[in-house]
Amino acid sequence: MTYIIAIDGPSGSGKSTISKRLARVLNIQYLNTGAMYRAATLYFLEHLLNEDSRIEEIKKALDDIKIDFRDNEIFLNGVNVEKEIRSDIVTKNVSWVSANSLVRERLVNMQREIAKEKSFVLDGRDIGTVVFPNAKYKFYLTANARQRAIRRFEQNESKLTVEEIEQAIIDRDNYDSTREISPLKKADDAIEIDNSNLNIDQTINLILENMEKIDVL
Repeated sequence: MTYIIAIDGPSGSGKSTISKRLARVLNIQYLNTGAMYRAATLYFLEHLLNEDSRIEEIKKALDDIKIDFRDNEIFLNGVNVEKEIRSDIVTKNVSWVSANSLVRERLVNMQREIAKEKSFVLDGRDIGTVVFPNAKYKFYLTANARQRAIRRFEQNESKLTVEEIEQAIIDRDNYDSTREISPLKKADDAIEIDNSNLNIDQTINLILENMEKIDVL
């Protein structure tokens, strides 16, 4: 019997790190949906597309984008872009790209196709509400904006200060939670975990405690 674990939450809540490790603990597959949107954003930026680009241009770009994962690293059209998708410019633009209805439709279909026959941990912002609303397990990870900013700063992926990262996180939270297409929100049946004062292992243990024993062992 296969099952889906949906882990949603805002930027910097530790979704990707925790989901990746959780998948290893459970010996199931992991799919980083946020990285997929970042890869699409990188492609858009490299091809000079923006919020005002014509629908035809967006459609053509999506037809040209091929995304796959190898050893938990993301490849865009055959090139490893694991580092490039974490740049400040991608972070600054990923919200408008992920809010585009054409982009979301294409990537959601891709995510469903990838995870249709195996047990998967998927993390994102709308996994439990849109992508897999019938997922067996749903969790919503969150933390205060300051703690999330410190985590991002300590990853050495940004040239911004902690204060600048914190403001960017607050701005993105507001954008993501109020956008018309697939807004960031907790599914009604999701278990919320505030990990502001929890480490990775403590957060994973809380998740495991809320799963059925048959799926944990």
